[in-house]
Amino acid sequence: MTNDIYGPFPGGPRAFGQTLLDALTDGQRARYEELGANLDVVERRIEAACRAAGRSRDEVTLIVVTKTYPAEDSALLAGLGVTDVAENRDQDAAPKAELCANLPLEWHFVGQLQTNKVRSVVRYANRVHSVDRLRLVGSLSAAVLKSERPELGCLVQVALDKEAGEVGAVPGSPGSGEGRAGVAPADVAALADAIAAAPGLRLDGVMTVAPLAGPLAGDPARAFERLAEISTAVRASHPAATMVSAGMSGDLEQAVAAGATHVRVGTAVLGVRSPLG
Repeated sequence: MTNDIYGPFPGGPRAFGQTLLDALTDGQRARYEELGANLDVVERRIEAACRAAGRSRDEVTLIVVTKTYPAEDSALLAGLGVTDVAENRDQDAAPKAELCANLPLEWHFVGQLQTNKVRSVVRYANRVHSVDRLRLVGSLSAAVLKSERPELGCLVQVALDKEAGEVGAVPGSPGSGEGRAGVAPADVAALADAIAAAPGLRLDGVMTVAPLAGPLAGDPARAFERLAEISTAVRASHPAATMVSAGMSGDLEQAVAAGATHVRVGTAVLGVRSPLG
């Protein structure tokens, strides 16, 4: 990850607004204006989706997915008023979060999380969206307690392509696999209970990505409606777990219509990503 593609890092301890603008190089200013224009478009989309769904705009939080982009972009986004950013690889996120430690940003980890990365992730993440097995719950809990940090917000990642028993492994059981992304809907309640009972963890809600396989493939509206049903069931036992993380650049409108509280948008704000180095 490069940290100087625009010039001096713009995330130093300073007030935002005009002070930040005065400190930017020409390249940083051009990127700042590009990101601002993209954010305006995304904001209008969210506002329109909220109106169409009869929801208030303040019911939906925009999380900008900054994966593969340099820390400078995170700093510029903070200067534009973005409060929440997401990463999916610890090796990229950890140094980026350290560079941006003084900025008013909430860090969301949204990628598949290996247990050997947990100690690093709990140093900077405010929330982990991708909790999908019992072993990971135990590792996160132990790391949070050892670090003596505040509670870590956790979401159950739901794999809607595992609907109707397509995959029958119990999360955390032999053969469930360290790299599996998401838990079957039938297993969400048990995993939610485990998170809620784990010291140092806070059950915040559920997360999904529109599936590419299974009965809901190609139909994000139905997929997100199904996630809303799962969220309702989780809240029956855990009323504070109100967060519904769903929707990305191409389907945020369907997610808002189905009741998403957080949408994760990357490409529509930052542009098409280059391959990871």
